[in-house]
Amino acid sequence: IVERLRVYLRSTGFNHDIADAVFSIGIRDLVSTYNRVKALQSFLDTDDGADLLAGYKRAANILKAEAKKGDLPDGAPSQPDSPEGAALYVALQTAQPRIEAALKAEDYAAAMSALAQLRDPIDAFFTQVQIISDDIAVKDNNLRLLSLIRDTARQIADFEALQG
Repeated sequence: IVERLRVYLRSTGFNHDIADAVFSIGIRDLVSTYNRVKALQSFLDTDDGADLLAGYKRAANILKAEAKKGDLPDGAPSQPDSPEGAALYVALQTAQPRIEAALKAEDYAAAMSALAQLRDPIDAFFTQVQIISDDIAVKDNNLRLLSLIRDTARQIADFEALQG
């Protein structure tokens, strides 16, 4: 049945990678899956969605590169000293419960809206902060922030499965 839904989604105009991104997080409720794919595609068709996807992929690529060098730092990030890092930290702390509540209520548009609020803080963080700092504590905390971006987005779908 799940495969039939996947084929149906593709045949009705949904991008295959968007459907795959939703399916890969293990959702088995077919109506919920359909609604989540529909909301995700609508979101990714906006400038906020496209830019957020680019920021997510940048974070994921840095994490992959650092993971090749050794274990990534564990635990939750602390609030950075830089204004951009602090703004991202606060935005993530605000977005996570909003996304969780929206997903629980199956209000996927609200989940996407909460995720969209991360666009500007992520952009500013990448623009103004040297992620791989010479200061190991700062670098580790920055990597924890990137992990939190990844984990927050994965509440909705596996953004690494998305092309673009």
